[in-house]
Amino acid sequence: MTRTGEHADEWSLDSPRIRSIQRRVLTVLVAAQAVGGIGLSASLTVGGLIAQDITGTETWAGMATTMATLGAAVCALPLATAAARRGRRGPLSLGWFLAAGGGAVSVLGAQAGLFSVFLVGMVLFGAGGATGLQSRHAAADLATDRNRGRDLSIVVWATTVGSVLGPNLTTPGAAVAGWLGLSPLLGVLVIASAAFAAAGAVTAALMRPDPLLTARALTARTAAPRSRAAAPAGGRPGALAALAAAPRAVLALVAITAGHAIMVMVMTMTPVHMEHGGVDLTVIGVTLSLHIAGMYALSPLVGWLSDRLGRMATLLVGQVVLIAAVTVSALAGHGPVMVTVGLVLLGVGWSFGLVSGSALLAESLRPDQRPALQGVSDLLMNAGGAASGALSGILLALLGYGGLNAVAAALTVPVFALAAFVLLSRTSGEGET
Repeated sequence: MTRTGEHADEWSLDSPRIRSIQRRVLTVLVAAQAVGGIGLSASLTVGGLIAQDITGTETWAGMATTMATLGAAVCALPLATAAARRGRRGPLSLGWFLAAGGGAVSVLGAQAGLFSVFLVGMVLFGAGGATGLQSRHAAADLATDRNRGRDLSIVVWATTVGSVLGPNLTTPGAAVAGWLGLSPLLGVLVIASAAFAAAGAVTAALMRPDPLLTARALTARTAAPRSRAAAPAGGRPGALAALAAAPRAVLALVAITAGHAIMVMVMTMTPVHMEHGGVDLTVIGVTLSLHIAGMYALSPLVGWLSDRLGRMATLLVGQVVLIAAVTVSALAGHGPVMVTVGLVLLGVGWSFGLVSGSALLAESLRPDQRPALQGVSDLLMNAGGAASGALSGILLALLGYGGLNAVAAALTVPVFALAAFVLLSRTSGEGET
């Protein structure tokens, strides 16, 4: 009977009307993600430099990125909870607008020389990161099992646009700052805030009908009356109870978190390692640009593989790519070519984990359960990245670059262990209730 319900639901998702809505949703998400991504990458370019200018020391330069990462983690669950109650459009719009307001607060704080106000603004600025992550989940709401990976990956790919443009806004930003009578670096934050506001306006005006609310309506029509009556309310407690009964969803959470932690741990210390080896700053910049390209540019290919090979297979391929990446990096010494190869592979492995893991999480849960657990996923992802980034300097000092990469490789072990458990559970008939 479950099969019949699922078949009917799939046919509803395949109807011309729903396909048209999904195309519109994807267009809006891609546009917002491309514009909003400009703000995210721009802030990474100048945040540390602005913090250094305000405090007069390099000691606090990393606090700008730390606060933005913290803000992304803090905003993940509230935005997801709001989506569970009201759908995607309002929370996604709000997230982009909060980030725009945070940029404005940071500009005012920096111009006044108030470091604490600048950092508060950067926390709000981090809402843009949380919103960008949750945009990929919105792409999966009305996707079928055949194209969920593809649709999700298209939204991830759109971040490439901002990643390319954002770091190159220093000169235009200085011109904007001159017009406004601000310090030169603050012009980049002004542009970033405008980009976030534009992403919010596009989402608020054009994401109609709401994809999550539409998916719920479809589920309500196709589910058996008994199933509808038994369905939980879809808040965090109900979703966490569903998680306990869904090993595939647990695997997705662990894979996304571990992949992000591995990526941040190695990426954060690679520029330091290269600089210690006497590598030119221009080469370091090119290496990081290629790494970002590895993270986002190939995501449509990863989504296609996820749909064709299956989520589990693609996720495990990603773990193998991550192990290859850290192995190459560990053996590279200070050679820029091999370090670059390792960092590009690191970005590709991250993409495999994020795209396939996000698709696996979405299809392991009902629409009413998804938002809360997707928020948990983004919270864990950001927290894992913040923790691994904080530990990376200590590990580099204690173990060297090779040891740092070895520790990163060990983070794939829980993913392989959980994947084995899920596969064994499936062969033993798990899920027949």
